[in-house]
Amino acid sequence: MSDERVTDHFREQARFCAEYGSPFTGDLVTRMADDIEANGPTAQIIGDWPTNPRADALALRLAGALHSASLSKRDPALHALYPAQNPDWRLDEIWPVARACLERERAWVQDFIKSPPQTNETRRAIALLAGFLAFAQHWKGPIDTLEIGASAGLNLNWDRFAYRTQNWSWGQGSPVVIDTDWNGAPPPLSSIAIRNRAACDLNPLDIRDEAARLQLKSYIWPDQADRLTRFDGAVALALQHDTRVDRADAAQWLAQKLATRAKDAATIVYHSVFLQYPPREAREAIVSAIQEAGAKATSSAPIAWVRLEPEAVTDGIDNGLRFVVDFHTWPGGARQILAYTDGHVRNVWAA
Repeated sequence: MSDERVTDHFREQARFCAEYGSPFTGDLVTRMADDIEANGPTAQIIGDWPTNPRADALALRLAGALHSASLSKRDPALHALYPAQNPDWRLDEIWPVARACLERERAWVQDFIKSPPQTNETRRAIALLAGFLAFAQHWKGPIDTLEIGASAGLNLNWDRFAYRTQNWSWGQGSPVVIDTDWNGAPPPLSSIAIRNRAACDLNPLDIRDEAARLQLKSYIWPDQADRLTRFDGAVALALQHDTRVDRADAAQWLAQKLATRAKDAATIVYHSVFLQYPPREAREAIVSAIQEAGAKATSSAPIAWVRLEPEAVTDGIDNGLRFVVDFHTWPGGARQILAYTDGHVRNVWAA
């Protein structure tokens, strides 16, 4: 792995962070790139990274390690300088402390970055909600939900969130309030009766474990207070409702769940920014499991598949930058594109 490939990834990720509303993380990752080129502590930590740094989100792993050191007060000086404690932060003050932390905590950071980032971005639920509401417009019976790639399962409680846009709202009295800039017609504001919910992930984080909660929170960009607040609210809901996620391969888990699904309810399979990560064979197995179950669906036990994924995955559009919200329903297997958005769902454009 060439140093140039690594630094190119860091500088690209820095641009993405700035464009997605985190100047702090953008500047921090830029300083890391400079430090790699100078053969500083960042370079010593990552060494000869054996796999693709972009696919591994290497820069975000390191940024998460520093945020974790701040949140946990592992580094008290860093904690005092990070945005949560210091709204007038300056990277010129923070970077020397962060660099010293990387140098001093090299072994701990190397262990931390072995795990890929998991964010459980709760704002994505407002895009998925468009699919859930579209389905509920025509189905008034009970619904069982199955989420794949669910991480710690925070979005399993999507129907317990409150949603607010400039021209419509849904839900109330929730510790999680999700907003976005919604462009176009609102979704049909139907009621939804979720009866059962289940989820799987290859490496689920147990939200009941304090260390796992800290790890999950550390991947949220430190200068995005609204995301941190939603995370805390979603954790409270998950603990209140004893949310659990099965450790399992998505294709095998789905095949088993769909084969034994209830005959007196609808089943919704859903996922968000997940399908781009499994290898091609695994993606094909997931799609096949859903389609095979869909072929056996009946009007009294229909199946819906709701997705929020990059258009490169859903429609094979090379270098596509948009994310697609769509859903398929069976019997029939009809597909409907509902909206387009970005990875953090800051804006939604109804189709």
